[in-house]
Amino acid sequence: MQLMASSKIILYQIFTRLYGNRNTTRKENGTIEENGCGKMNDFTPTTLKNIREMGVSHIWYTGVIRHATQTDYSKYGIPRQHPAVVKGKAGSPYAIADYYDIDPDLAVNVDERMAEFEALVERTHQAGMKVIIDFVPNHVARQYHSICKPKGVKDLGEDDHIDHGFDPQNNFYYCPGQRFEPYLDLYQGEKEAYHEEPAKATGNDCFHNAPGMNDWYETVKLNYGLDYYAGRVGHFNPIPNTWDKMTDVLLFWAQKGVDGFRCDMAEMVPAAFWHWATDKVKYRYPNIIFIGEVYNPAEYRNYIGAGFAYLYDKVGMYDTMRAVMCGHQSAHAITAAWQQTDDIRQHMLYFLENHDEQRIASDFFAGDAKKGVPAMIASVLMQQNPFMLYAGEEYGERGMDKEGFSGKDGRTTIFDYWSIDTLCRAASKKLRKEEKLLFDIHQKTLQIAAKEKAVREGVFFDLMYVNGQLQRQYAFLRKAGSEVLLVVVNFDALPVKTTVNIPAHAFDYLSLKEKNAMATDLLSEQKIKLDLKRDGAIPVTLEPLSAIVLSFKS
Repeated sequence: MQLMASSKIILYQIFTRLYGNRNTTRKENGTIEENGCGKMNDFTPTTLKNIREMGVSHIWYTGVIRHATQTDYSKYGIPRQHPAVVKGKAGSPYAIADYYDIDPDLAVNVDERMAEFEALVERTHQAGMKVIIDFVPNHVARQYHSICKPKGVKDLGEDDHIDHGFDPQNNFYYCPGQRFEPYLDLYQGEKEAYHEEPAKATGNDCFHNAPGMNDWYETVKLNYGLDYYAGRVGHFNPIPNTWDKMTDVLLFWAQKGVDGFRCDMAEMVPAAFWHWATDKVKYRYPNIIFIGEVYNPAEYRNYIGAGFAYLYDKVGMYDTMRAVMCGHQSAHAITAAWQQTDDIRQHMLYFLENHDEQRIASDFFAGDAKKGVPAMIASVLMQQNPFMLYAGEEYGERGMDKEGFSGKDGRTTIFDYWSIDTLCRAASKKLRKEEKLLFDIHQKTLQIAAKEKAVREGVFFDLMYVNGQLQRQYAFLRKAGSEVLLVVVNFDALPVKTTVNIPAHAFDYLSLKEKNAMATDLLSEQKIKLDLKRDGAIPVTLEPLSAIVLSFKS
């Protein structure tokens, strides 16, 4: 589909290892030979065209950089990782083993894995979408060793003074004189135990030699010049060695044609580094974007100022939408959520699922994918800022598999070889009726966001302050030029007949005219007559867990 030049960003997160895998063996703790693995080549021009037609503008290919795994690729010259420091058979994509390499699991021809990635970037661009990949700056795999680094690049830790717990020019933090002694068995079936001495600090700011089972024990923390042993004192002059090395990594992938980076746990890395690095990258690649995983609202503006285009709206909008979906809060809470970041609203990335969060349809969340529909429609249409959809969400994937290292927790595994039930059945055209309906409403909503100027560029006007009678419904207006949308979503599992008040202030603020208008519901194509009056009320009928998107001219 043709999207406008000023399209709203719709980011589609794809866990690359899982997306194209059609092997339905799904053996718990299965190997790659038993359970199979998706490949970069699974993203054919037809597959990408279908994703584009859904309304997607950017694909985030999650987990493409080589990370620690229990699969042995040593015959290809790739160092084998000790299973004691790998989570799951497939390993976590956030335990990077080589910042300059592509994950061999994703390649049809392992020796040509970088060429296959470059071809994937080209195919994605030809399909009219941009490419986002992970940048994991805070931590690396315990056995990090780059075999693909460019000539002249020194490996992380190569010149470290390992007898210093902290040194501003070290790449890692150390526990001098102490061996790595985590809670786990360091053999894990191997003849030799995993050995690390002195122990390096663990990725989740664990600065001792014995991380526990809930620590990120498979990773080591990178040192950006912050002395945690002295209370996070910054040593940024001269520029820490890690700053240069990590900026070089960003430039390497930018040169490969990627259009942006989703930066893992960005707030665990000092904003000073981001300011320095993003400035250097954007100087050479002005259109590249940085998306930050930042959870502390008090830090949002610091990281936006440091070069981030977009930040996760997790503790605000996501948590609120989840609470409203589950009946724990009134829909009025949505108003309070967007007001908290109104000054930076264009920088907030809305989402309802991702690889860290539980699936809406899981027993741990809403238990029914349809309960996510009103939240999805509101999240996509209420502002100009981006929305992220997680692959499988559009079909109501439940995430209730017990895959292996990832138990039955309502999440889709990032540690195991597996395949996603709904994606497999969608590919073979065996979706159930309710899954097809769910996909249709997602596609319609995303396409409205892509096509409607009132969504892409329009002003937003929240109607809840004059609609106290709405507790399980959320209503707002969008307007650009003469094009107006009235959106009302129903979080209730029952049908609702109600009215939506339009205050005189909305007429003034949006330059609306009092008139009789013929509106079209963009979701159902039904025609509805509207009597638009200052401080008037519009009668609406809403099906359970649904919405109306009324389009009319002002």
